[in-house]
Amino acid sequence: MTKETKKIIQVLSQYATCDMSDALVKHQYKLGGSLPNLHRYSANETKTTMVGKAYTVLFAPKDDPREAISGGYIDKLPEDSVLVIGTTLNLQKKDAPFTKMTNALYGGLMSTRANYLRSRGTVVFGRVRDIDEHLELKRDVFSYGLGTAAHGPVVKMVGINVPLEVLVDGYPEPHVETINPGDIIMGDDNGVVRVADSEELSSIMEYIPKRVQADTLVKEDILNGLECTPAQKKRRAGL
Repeated sequence: MTKETKKIIQVLSQYATCDMSDALVKHQYKLGGSLPNLHRYSANETKTTMVGKAYTVLFAPKDDPREAISGGYIDKLPEDSVLVIGTTLNLQKKDAPFTKMTNALYGGLMSTRANYLRSRGTVVFGRVRDIDEHLELKRDVFSYGLGTAAHGPVVKMVGINVPLEVLVDGYPEPHVETINPGDIIMGDDNGVVRVADSEELSSIMEYIPKRVQADTLVKEDILNGLECTPAQKKRRAGL
């Protein structure tokens, strides 16, 4: 990882996913970068915000025309990355449980190796298994749900570090969000947020502490008896 990436991780780890979403909304991203419906099943020791660059893995049904990629992906996981695992759109659902698969895409041995390689967490758009192992490892693991069976009998790996398409049932209508390799992924108890590592990122990061400070003052005003709306108007003026 570059010094710049390490700096991004160091700064953003201090903030919540909600802070990032507020900044993205301010920068005209109406959905705030949210990747909804993911649950944090395991967390790092201090429960701080997970931040890293996406390292993506794509699975498809066994009958997909693409050839399966031989060998594993886990040993190639870069330091400070967030492992993001997804499936082809035909295995996704717009409503709960958001995946057609009951088999799990990720397990405890993968977390063991990922932690050794100093990856920062895992996001699975599907199910995970071996939950006690993830908890013992104190690894950040986010997914749609849990399963017991391994994925091998039903899907094959067809892509590493490729764009992942994720079906989202969001307002005003269902749509597809694309996660690209190298995107910044943040995760905490509120959920998971994605932001592109683009020229705009510096402006977004500059906004976050200003907004957090303003909202801290809003809270103080409310505790001192001021109504919420005028407090917000006063403290957020100029942001």
